[in-house]
Amino acid sequence: MQKKILYCFISLILFSIPWFGGPGYFLFGAFVPLLLIQEEFAAPKKKGIKGSFFLYYALTFLCWNIVNVYWIKNAVWVGAIAAIIINTILMAVPFMIYHYVWKRAGRALAYTILVTGWISAEYAYLHGQISFPWILLGNGFANNVGIIQWYEYTGLFGGGLWVLVMNLLIFEAVKKYRRAKNIRHFILPAAVAVVPVIVSLIIYYRYKETENPITVEVIQPNIFEEEKFMTMSQREQIKTILNLAGNAPGDVDFIVTPETSVDNGIWENDILHDRTIAQFKRFLFDKYPNASFVLGATTYRWYNEEDKTITARKRKNFDYPLDAFNTALFIDTTDFIDIYHKSKLVIGAETMPFYENLKSLEKFSLDLGGFTGLMGKGQERSVFVKSEDKKIGVAICYESIYGEYCSEYIENGAEALFVITNDSWWGNTAGHRQHFSFARLRAVELRRSIARSANTGISGFINQRGDVISRTKWNERTSQTGVINLNDKITFYAKYGDMAGRLCGYVFLLSALYYIAYIRRKKDHVVD
Repeated sequence: MQKKILYCFISLILFSIPWFGGPGYFLFGAFVPLLLIQEEFAAPKKKGIKGSFFLYYALTFLCWNIVNVYWIKNAVWVGAIAAIIINTILMAVPFMIYHYVWKRAGRALAYTILVTGWISAEYAYLHGQISFPWILLGNGFANNVGIIQWYEYTGLFGGGLWVLVMNLLIFEAVKKYRRAKNIRHFILPAAVAVVPVIVSLIIYYRYKETENPITVEVIQPNIFEEEKFMTMSQREQIKTILNLAGNAPGDVDFIVTPETSVDNGIWENDILHDRTIAQFKRFLFDKYPNASFVLGATTYRWYNEEDKTITARKRKNFDYPLDAFNTALFIDTTDFIDIYHKSKLVIGAETMPFYENLKSLEKFSLDLGGFTGLMGKGQERSVFVKSEDKKIGVAICYESIYGEYCSEYIENGAEALFVITNDSWWGNTAGHRQHFSFARLRAVELRRSIARSANTGISGFINQRGDVISRTKWNERTSQTGVINLNDKITFYAKYGDMAGRLCGYVFLLSALYYIAYIRRKKDHVVD
């Protein structure tokens, strides 16, 4: 038992290192100790204790989730517990199925079930109504973008496949090495590890950005929650933002502020007459007439009864149903104001999954980000158009961790991405550093430069290869100027999205059907 606990601990360490800034290749061996334990329990001589294998891998995945996403509790304990439990279940189920198939069929089918089952579970989680896909395997390479430049074809599921295949190859090599002490058994795993790296490095060093620069100022006001929602007036917060914006050079194209940096509630029905909007417009008129603000805000919209949305509700002191939105606003010196509403909403704080069926539980929604309960959501990834050659997509908060979702900005013409977020909820933990690093994956997948404005955490700039051009520090009130290039070319991934995840789903389904047919007909011709 002690040896098995040690194996679980080794797996936990290898799984966790990449999410704390270490290299992603540690994941290549993370499953191997669990696979060794599983094989021992699946052996005939271990019949009496087969069932207890579940405890080892469930414990490992549970600890992995606790270690890597515990920081959610800094905002809300219920969210942390829910994310940890759901993630653990999604990781444990593919392993349970693999263990079951391994005992009754051949290795090839069991391995196929494990690889495609795991990726299918990740894909379903990424695209489901209940979703917090923070520790998908492919995210483990966020700090090693030089070796995953082929994400522009596969997206992060290509990285997940690489990790799983490498673990199975190393597992087989370890078993063979135990029987015959010959290092040649590791040649195939080494090749599968090295070849994608070589391909990636070739892409990396050959990739040249087209010169099409814009100048962007990102604002990091460093206003923490107690100040933002209790002790610091909205007037003071806006003054802080405008003072920082005044550091921008005269030729700046965009000034970008964080998520909900204006939280006093802007009415979209009469937005041109809003005093806060007028204040930002006046700032541009006086100092930067050719610039545009991309402003994070909480906005409201009221409806007539016949026009209301499913999320619109009547509130105290209002006669009409209304929606509250987590919004990005495009403001310049003209009378045109463009609006983008966040669509990937925080479960429990901004939305409730399966709301149509669970509406009666709405009162249990939590408070996060300055607004309580169910919020309205955007329906499309619209882009802000400054001119025909300057089109920007804006991802709000953790929308930036959804690759295929972000590809829809590109489909709609975005030539660069801005990410606006408020990471101060998580405190000075690995959470805000991980969130920043995931934006590097979007840069590679979509070949779009990224400007990131965080309330605090990390603001900065990322180029189209995923390199960090510059970045701020945690707990720093500052602004930063960056020059990034626009790009209108469409990558394979931007066009086809998470094809690798969908293909794994089809293969998993076919493999499961084959296994069922095999068992029912009691045949023994499954590939060994």
